[in-house]
Amino acid sequence: MAPTAYVLITVESGKDGEEATKDIKSIEGVKEAYPVYGIYDIVAKINAGSMDKLKEVKNNIRSKEYVHSTVTMVASEGFSKSR
Repeated sequence: MAPTAYVLITVESGKDGEEATKDIKSIEGVKEAYPVYGIYDIVAKINAGSMDKLKEVKNNIRSKEYVHSTVTMVASEGFSKSR
C-alpha cells in the first residue's frame, strides 16, 4: 500500500491562507489541503508511491518561501479499518 502522510503547515504571518492552500494543492502528490484555525494554518494530505516520493513531496512543501514550519505524520497501515 502506498504511504499516506498528513502535513501540518504554518505559514508566515500575513500570508493569505487561501492563496497558500491553493499553491500547496498544486504540488504533485498533495491529494488534499485545507486552511485550518489554531497553531497550524494548513493541513495537507499526501499520497505517494514510496517513502522516497513522500519525502520529495514534503520537501517541495517546505521549499515554499512562505512556509515557516511543518510537522509530518505518516499514517500507520493496519489501523484504517473501522471497529
